[in-house]
Amino acid sequence: MKETLSLRPLTARSVVLSTLLGHHPPALPARALVRVGALFGTAEGTVRTALTRMVAAGDLEQRDGTYRLTERLLARQARQDDSRAPHTRPWDGTWEIAVVRAERRPAPDRAALRQAMTALRLAELREGCWLRPANLVRADRPAVVAGQCTLLTGVPEEDPSALAAALWDLAGWARRARALEAALADRPGDLAERFTVSAAVLRHLLSDPVLPPPLLPADWPGERLRSRYEDFDRDLRALLLRHIA
Repeated sequence: MKETLSLRPLTARSVVLSTLLGHHPPALPARALVRVGALFGTAEGTVRTALTRMVAAGDLEQRDGTYRLTERLLARQARQDDSRAPHTRPWDGTWEIAVVRAERRPAPDRAALRQAMTALRLAELREGCWLRPANLVRADRPAVVAGQCTLLTGVPEEDPSALAAALWDLAGWARRARALEAALADRPGDLAERFTVSAAVLRHLLSDPVLPPPLLPADWPGERLRSRYEDFDRDLRALLLRHIA
């Protein structure tokens, strides 16, 4: 079934955040961010208000009129960059497993662990039991994971493809990816529309489970979407830099 592509509108905060997440290094003067906001008909005062609020919330830091991402959002930029070219390793059939040790946990602890597991691309089999194929190159896991979980590796006795399909909505992800791929191929002429499509692709790539090929459905669109996006993004960045210069 073909999915009709629906793109959510970008708020002033979303425009600022998407611009800085896509910029290396992630720092730009206020006037450049105001010019990006103008692409969407966002008034200068609205963008500057968003900047002030993002500094107060700890999303940005400001120095000499330049706004840059804070450490927390630098981690998100690193995840976004990795989603464009995931670091994988040959898969030997084993799975990462993380089991929560405590029977009861405060809500903030549960939320922090869920956020960390989502960033690590693990899925929850049941409450407190997270797993995925062990095909990703791992740096040190966040302290919240080691603090709450016992970490194991194992091999499921059931069909691993069926297990993967139960853990992730692979058909839904593929439908959305193909719709985004078509949007990239259309090469929208309006810079604001290109920006919106780009932000949607990056959000979708962040949700890719990055499974080993043997566990993926036929004609999986992940790598095609990434390849097409790289060309699209190269052109978009050149246009955007000219616009804010």
